[in-house]
Amino acid sequence: MTRGDKLTGRQKAAIFLISLGPERSASIMKNLGEEEIEQLTLEIANVRQVSTEQRERINEEFYNLYMANEYISSGGIEYAKEVLEKALGNQKAVDIINRLTASLQVRPFDFVRKADPNQLLTFIQGEHPQTIALIMAYLDPEQSASVIASLPEELQTEVARRIAILDRTSPEIIKEIESVLEKKLSNMMVQDFTTAGGINSVVQILNRVDRSTEKTILETLEIQDPELAEDIKRLMFVFEDIIHLDDRSIQHVLREVDQKDLALALKGASEEVKVKIKNNMSKRAGELLEEEIEFMGPVRLRDVEEAQQRIVGIIRRLEDAGEIIISRGGGDEIIV
Repeated sequence: MTRGDKLTGRQKAAIFLISLGPERSASIMKNLGEEEIEQLTLEIANVRQVSTEQRERINEEFYNLYMANEYISSGGIEYAKEVLEKALGNQKAVDIINRLTASLQVRPFDFVRKADPNQLLTFIQGEHPQTIALIMAYLDPEQSASVIASLPEELQTEVARRIAILDRTSPEIIKEIESVLEKKLSNMMVQDFTTAGGINSVVQILNRVDRSTEKTILETLEIQDPELAEDIKRLMFVFEDIIHLDDRSIQHVLREVDQKDLALALKGASEEVKVKIKNNMSKRAGELLEEEIEFMGPVRLRDVEEAQQRIVGIIRRLEDAGEIIISRGGGDEIIV
């Protein structure tokens, strides 16, 4: 066998799998594609003899790469580099990081995604709406939703609008914004244009904010940009859209919904929604629901909206699981 430093990556992987033994190797290969499995199997078959020194060197190399990847996941590239430098020396740390980032596409604003939403809110206060929109577009929808819900109302709509119309941003602009927000950010970014934002991005965020925030943003967008607002609403499902569900889906949803939540949600619903719900209940169940609504007395609008949002969450979960179908896009969509 050739020396360890002259082996190809595939040959090293083959030796590493051999050293793990058949059971562990099999569990790893189950996660690979057919072509990768075939190539590795061929390499393993071609291995005749491996010295103890060579095996230990390759195992150490894989271990260092694995740990470097863990450090990147937990603290970012600079953190990983700092830890590896202390453990392995500067040159070896740089080599490992370069090899990882050659194949690992590090998303912009990675350091921001690890921040607490409250810290992040403080972090972006005073930034231009376009800058906030760009950062939000790269975050997980849950994190973006939490931040946007805490922004002033006029800024919420502006940021949401800018996320929706984002298309492509050059690496130079992203790097400039990142360097201002985080001094320790690595310059090892992918050098092509990165895509973020768009209608789907803002829909995912709005689907996770509270009902009041969602309503404010959509109502303001309807005034500022009616066409964009309509495009967003077509991809969303809000509580009033229950009237568009077929009877079977509504009956399925009602089996999942807490009765108290249903009564509270209907307290602030339109007559059309109330009729749609009651038409899919037994006469006795409908009467009990009506009694519970009346017995409730005055309630806070916020509580009503939160109950509606919980029901919408159930509907979205059932749709994700394929248990119900939400018809979107108007009369042109055909369900068979």
